[in-house]
Amino acid sequence: MKLTKINLLNFRNYGRLSISLNKSMNIFIGDNAQGKTNILEAISFLSLTKSFRVINEPDLIKFSKERAVVKGKVKDENSIKELEIDVEKGKKSLFINKTQIRRTSDYISNLITISFTPDDLEIIKSSPSVRRNILNIQISQLSKTYLITYNEYNKILKTRNEYLKTLFSNSLADKNYFDILTDKLISKAVTIYKMRKEYIELVNQNISSIYQKIGSSKEKLVLKYEPNVEFSSFEDELIKEKLIKIYKKNYFKELNNGMTLFGPHRDDFSFYLEDKNLKLYGSQGQQKLSVLCYKISEISIFEKILKTKPLLLFDDIFSELDIKKRNKLLKYVQEDIQSIITTTDIKNINKKYLDNAYVFQVIDGNIIRK
Repeated sequence: MKLTKINLLNFRNYGRLSISLNKSMNIFIGDNAQGKTNILEAISFLSLTKSFRVINEPDLIKFSKERAVVKGKVKDENSIKELEIDVEKGKKSLFINKTQIRRTSDYISNLITISFTPDDLEIIKSSPSVRRNILNIQISQLSKTYLITYNEYNKILKTRNEYLKTLFSNSLADKNYFDILTDKLISKAVTIYKMRKEYIELVNQNISSIYQKIGSSKEKLVLKYEPNVEFSSFEDELIKEKLIKIYKKNYFKELNNGMTLFGPHRDDFSFYLEDKNLKLYGSQGQQKLSVLCYKISEISIFEKILKTKPLLLFDDIFSELDIKKRNKLLKYVQEDIQSIITTTDIKNINKKYLDNAYVFQVIDGNIIRK
């Protein structure tokens, strides 16, 4: 899968922009605050329909303008697709080949991306909600079933939480309706738990060897899945039985709190180097390298499941790595994987990686290919 062209209209600091991209490495060079990250944000937005920097999408629109458009041409072995997202105040529209797509689940996965940003390197120290969001983004690209199930789970969860408050304040409220909501929530939770567990197992197949190669270490790195319900097994019936018991046992506790206290919306995962939890005992260097290896390990997962290679987005990651690790990382960015890289300079990048790359200079929203 390759993104051959990207077009922007009134996106961030760009009025009009059209760039043809190399099928392998693309490097955008420039000082800070010139618009390099805006290019990566636009591509990620085109892929996932969400910005990795802002929640309020009207903020993506260039100042004093009413509408922003991001377009991209995606080529794979079987087809060429034109993706488009239009953003207006209070409205977002998705298109594939000029046909409007109503459901996000029908749009996601037409452009597969894995992003590396300085903020991503902090996920070990961040809150569980940040790590859950990363799980949801990546598994949703891998599975339409997961995305649909997760969205349905959240709708039921919201209704169940609202009804807990109704039951607390109104003794005549229908408890049978609440039990129906709980059964529906459990059925969706089973799928989410299983798919998250399977995904983390796939990550663990490669993450340790990648860590050892890039970090020149013999230590073993693994992710540990940490749901807030302890399961002896992740078989469907056993998950279902355990959740039924948990919700019955904690009914009054949830009633008093006015919210659902157990389920995949409270999940977490941790990074362990040997038997050491890196959030508690890891150095900053170990934490950043571990997250980077986690991201790289996803490449083979997408290849295995979707039979395509993802587009890699590197936002100023090189400033976080020494020269040795930087060039070891680039070994994973081979000719058959497309990458978009932003950096302030290319002095410390091995020349052999630059020979076939497109290099773009970014100055105050103007882009010139060098």
